[in-house]
Formats: sequence, C-alpha cells, structure tokens
Amino acid sequence: MRIDSIKNGIVIDHIPAGKAMQLYNMLGLDALECPVAVLKNVYSSKLGKKDIIKIDSTMEFDMDLISFVCPKATVCIIRDEKVVEKKQISLPQTLTDILTCKNPRCITTTEQGIHQIFRLTSPEIGEYRCIYCDTQAK
Repeated sequence: MRIDSIKNGIVIDHIPAGKAMQLYNMLGLDALECPVAVLKNVYSSKLGKKDIIKIDSTMEFDMDLISFVCPKATVCIIRDEKVVEKKQISLPQTLTDILTCKNPRCITTTEQGIHQIFRLTSPEIGEYRCIYCDTQAK
C-alpha cells in the first residue's frame, strides 16, 4: 500500500485502533474537497496497533473534539513536507456542544438555544458531567 507524503496539511497520529472513523465522522472530514487518508490498524511499537488520519490541506478544527475521542493523539502540522509543529493532546476542562445531556429534566433538553456544556470531573477516567444538572456523560 502506498500513501504519498503530505506537502501541506495535517496528520492526526496515535489514534487508538478502531477510533479513526469515529473521529473522521465527528470532524466532518467527508465534506472536504482535498485528499484524506484513513489508515487503520497500523503497527505501532508503543500501542501495538493505531489509526492515523492524513489530511492534505491546512484547516482549523476542534482540538477539544479530538482530545475527547483520542486523549493521547498527536496532531502534526506539515509544511513543505516537514513537521513544523507537533501538538500533544490532553483532555479539555470543558466540552461545549460535543456531548448531549441524557437527563430528560435538564434545562438543555427543555429549553432551546442553551449550549450543552460538560466539565471534566475525573481526569484519570475521562469523566465529564453536565454543568447544569451534574448528570454524568455516557
């Protein structure tokens, strides 16, 4: 299999095996006009297997979303076929409009226009809770 190098773009690396398509869909990468490569189950000496997403274009995207789905991923910015920046991902303190509160009595389910905001309550297990009703995100 041959995947060409990227001249200018983004590589999301160290995605846990099997999570690349979830991230691909959540980031809306199917709507891009540029080439996007999704590599699944790639050998990794650290992880055993991992997924990688290569985007042959520069773009802005939600780093909080990436860190929620893949908290140990890395995002590499490529310019002129060289890595010019490597961002380490960590769990964000708050998530806005990424999760939906499952509590039927929460204000976010009864009122329109209220942002779904969750705060990180247990970093060691990646637990988030709704800021309005304290319901745990599932």
